[in-house]
Amino acid sequence: MTTNITPPTKTQPLPVPGAGEKSEATIALGWLHTAKFLTTAPELHFLPPLEVPEIAFVGRSNAGKSTCINTLTQQKQLAFASKKPGRTQHINLFSLGKQGVMDAVLTDLPGYGYAAVPKQDKIRWQQVMANYLITRKNLMGIVLMCDPRHGLTELDEILLDVIRPRVQEGLKFLIVLTKSDKLTRSEATKILSITKLQAGGGEVMLFSAPKRKGIDDVAKLLWKWAHPEVKAAPALPAPAANEPPAAQ
Repeated sequence: MTTNITPPTKTQPLPVPGAGEKSEATIALGWLHTAKFLTTAPELHFLPPLEVPEIAFVGRSNAGKSTCINTLTQQKQLAFASKKPGRTQHINLFSLGKQGVMDAVLTDLPGYGYAAVPKQDKIRWQQVMANYLITRKNLMGIVLMCDPRHGLTELDEILLDVIRPRVQEGLKFLIVLTKSDKLTRSEATKILSITKLQAGGGEVMLFSAPKRKGIDDVAKLLWKWAHPEVKAAPALPAPAANEPPAAQ
């Protein structure tokens, strides 16, 4: 499947709120709510080349990835949550941007590690995912879903190894501990500390869709990733009018 998409040549960051304006969380969630289906691709080479920032959601099957995306975008059926984990085997792109101007893209990558999926399909998708994470030029952030009751698995560790060179080059990285409502407070504190040590410089956040926990924090972080503050160059002092030449 091929889709002809012409990305905007230049995107402008949305204004940063000041005193008396909307909160950062309100702005971030409003931005995420603009998510719309853009295209789907069974293979990496079918993805359209884009210039806007791309944020990819990855994770094991049944780790709560679709629920997380739908919760952040406040849309119940944006990301397909299959009753049979591992059945979604396409790369799905969702555009973001207010007033019809796309300024970022969310990518929903297929879940991995589900036992019922044939081995050859597992291998193929591991290769597709690795190639995407390594070669996608406009990829600027990765959100890894992790069920904290199981912690980071061997496949999660492999993914971390794959993206480590790009993280060292500036790729943003976040581990979202989904289903944190299933943990006691002490368990949540413990797994949060352990995962931060394993994250290798990435950020870690607790998340629960039923308890509405962590939604604002994750939304604000994704907003900041896609809309980095532009630092103005320091102004040069203007020369004084009719200033006498310096003494020799």
